[in-house]
Amino acid sequence: MKRELVIVLDFGGQYNQLVARRVRENNVYCEIYSYKTDLEKIREMKPKGIILTGGPNSCYEPDSPVCSRELFEMGIPVLGLCYGAQVMMHVLGGKVERAKVREYGKTEVEVDQASELFSNIERRTICWMSHFDYISKMAPGFCITAHTADCPVAAAECAKKALYAIQFHPEVLHTQEGSKMLRNFVRGVCGCAGDWKMDSFVENSIKSIRETVGNGKVLCALSGGVDSSVAAVMLSKAIGNQLTCVFVDHGLLRKNEGDEVEAVFGPEGPYDLNFIRINAQERFYCKLAGVEEPEEKRKIIGEEFIRVFEEEAKKIGAVDFLVQGTIYPDVVESGLGGESAVIKSHHNVGGLPDFVDFKEILEPLRNLFKDEVRKAGLEMGIPENLVYRQPFPGPGLGIRIIGEVTADKVRMVQDADAIYREEIANAGLEGKVGQYFAGLTNMRSVGVMGDERTYDYAVALRAVNTVDFMTAEAAEIPFEVLQKVMSRIINEVKGVNRVMYDLTSKPPGTIEFE
Repeated sequence: MKRELVIVLDFGGQYNQLVARRVRENNVYCEIYSYKTDLEKIREMKPKGIILTGGPNSCYEPDSPVCSRELFEMGIPVLGLCYGAQVMMHVLGGKVERAKVREYGKTEVEVDQASELFSNIERRTICWMSHFDYISKMAPGFCITAHTADCPVAAAECAKKALYAIQFHPEVLHTQEGSKMLRNFVRGVCGCAGDWKMDSFVENSIKSIRETVGNGKVLCALSGGVDSSVAAVMLSKAIGNQLTCVFVDHGLLRKNEGDEVEAVFGPEGPYDLNFIRINAQERFYCKLAGVEEPEEKRKIIGEEFIRVFEEEAKKIGAVDFLVQGTIYPDVVESGLGGESAVIKSHHNVGGLPDFVDFKEILEPLRNLFKDEVRKAGLEMGIPENLVYRQPFPGPGLGIRIIGEVTADKVRMVQDADAIYREEIANAGLEGKVGQYFAGLTNMRSVGVMGDERTYDYAVALRAVNTVDFMTAEAAEIPFEVLQKVMSRIINEVKGVNRVMYDLTSKPPGTIEFE
């Protein structure tokens, strides 16, 4: 598919996905690559612009990640953010040093409105700073376009060469006019028309799937979650009855969810799909017995998924392709595509075994963020109640149970989660809270119930608000709702005597517990 492209070169910054997401909000397609990416490969991609991310290093230290001077001489507009700005100055002859005063948090920045980057931006605007180092000397040809009380070069540019450096983070919501600044870069400086739209993505994806599959048979890994559901409907529109959807109930789903998935996608549902349900609860419990480490659990679940599908494919006969609902955050958080650390191996990315007995794995949503997946679903006519259902990870309750997974622990977290979701609905909070669920901690503590001593598990309640699932803040659930949930869980769920509420944001935490 021909499309305009802006690439993000990752120096290990925590906001790299957010940068790409903000670019796409301007209907400009964007992908993340390592700063080590070969310049010839970059030329072949013909990007309209390049953005350098932040990072944890000091560019003047030996062995710190930097890029070559040639990157800035390719005639492609470049925007450096925080560490990326410092790298630009350092490589082009400026100087970066340790600052006497560290800037962190919301900071008032005074900008030069004559700069194309700050067109239609308030002269004094609030931005998010996070740096120990500062630009003490600009590279030749650059002029200062923004400053703060403590940072003399909050932004600089060489407009003639379309090189822009800003010390703060426009991609985070704390920078009040950051989205405007990024729009000024991609739509103004880079001259992008903004033709990355979901209707064309869906149309082109369906066409591409038909060309790739031909007359082949396809097996779809259908979990019933948003991502795999959208992938299944997309494949169904592309190849019809060449598709078989296999739903594996691994015993790690929410309460009654297996039956709910079958009601939607099975023979009695609204979609004309070849649907097979496999009840493999005991098989997965046996594989997970004694396993406590999160990454190991993810990989076991991922491999067992594949093995179940391989076995089902042999029953169907001559299946050529496996479809998965992998999305872009799965890819990046699994350590593929950029330089950031591996956050967690996703069951359908970093968790795949080395050998997979299919001709090819199809991942039609691999380049989409979660909210883009939802838009694609709506574009294909999937009802809103399915598109906006509560997200659920592929490994399921396996990563909402801290430590070893057992059937009894699954029962506890299923029951607690069902109570939590029911009370959220009763309080009229559905749609007002982003993602919410109950998890089972590995902590046991002393309690007293009915004048008797108990020594049982603690349930942790989680609720976050997020737009893109890259950052999230704990939701403010009314205290009386939390009290009611607590009371019901302790009274109704055998084996639980304590309930906690998780206030952690992302970062530093993740949305899921493991």
